[in-house]
Amino acid sequence: MPKQAVLLLAHGTPETIEQIPEYLRNVTGGRPLPLEVVEEIQRRYALIGRSPLTEITQEQGRLVEAELAASGESVPVYVAMRNWCPYIADIVNRMRADGVEEAAVLCLAPQNSRTSIGLYRRAVEAEAADLRIDFTENWADHPLLIEAFAERLRPAWTKLTVEAGAPVPVLFTAHSVPLRTVQTTEGQAADPYAKQAKRTSSLVAERVPEISKWFFAFQSQGASGGPWLGPTVEEKLQSIAASGAKTVLLQPIGFLCDHVEILYDVDIFFREFASKINLHLERPESLNASVTLARAIADLARQGLSRLKMAREE
Repeated sequence: MPKQAVLLLAHGTPETIEQIPEYLRNVTGGRPLPLEVVEEIQRRYALIGRSPLTEITQEQGRLVEAELAASGESVPVYVAMRNWCPYIADIVNRMRADGVEEAAVLCLAPQNSRTSIGLYRRAVEAEAADLRIDFTENWADHPLLIEAFAERLRPAWTKLTVEAGAPVPVLFTAHSVPLRTVQTTEGQAADPYAKQAKRTSSLVAERVPEISKWFFAFQSQGASGGPWLGPTVEEKLQSIAASGAKTVLLQPIGFLCDHVEILYDVDIFFREFASKINLHLERPESLNASVTLARAIADLARQGLSRLKMAREE
């Protein structure tokens, strides 16, 4: 019986502000960014102290391994990052050294953008050699993922509604991407990212039916040239304020843990932006160490491992 494992992939984050220039070169594939962009990102990291993405992702991996063990499956779970330590190449090589022959691979970004998720897949395949892999392309509508977000949303919405004295609107968000990365050429299938992000939002809203008004926007548009997917969060907040609302609950549904796009973009920048237009903005707790999220990932991992077994036996 071949030794199987699970590999979880995430974006990665530097440990110190001094490492940010090198980290950004990894993100851009070596393309230099203007000094003012680098300094702005360093400023944001300084305001939040540091990003806990790596530690939280490692904890998510431990929870998934525990979920698999609880159902009698002794399968090791590895965690790797695309843009920082522990790098995908190093972890895949470690897996092979550990005798792993088959791996279910999942990116901890549920919605599939052809460019971004494709980069993760190619990075794994470049190091896989004889390691057989099953790569989950997307899981934007997995029932347990939807339930995990709903579990965070429901109590936050109820509390805020009581405080406001009236039902508050919800603004779901996902990370924006450059339009050029999702535009299609003749004969090419449409990129699924925007549709899947809105689908996740719709399903989460359905799980909390007491919410009567909800909206969607793309957040954290980058500083690179060219247009990015919209509408922006700022545009939607202005529209919500213009409708007469005084309070809004913002829930990112493209992120599975706290990191700079939550701790700075939402908790600092969007909150201050909302305050300037007389909106009080709050957000639910991020999924982080959600057991329901771990169950979702474990379920997807089992499916991937099962597909590998079936392929081997054909």
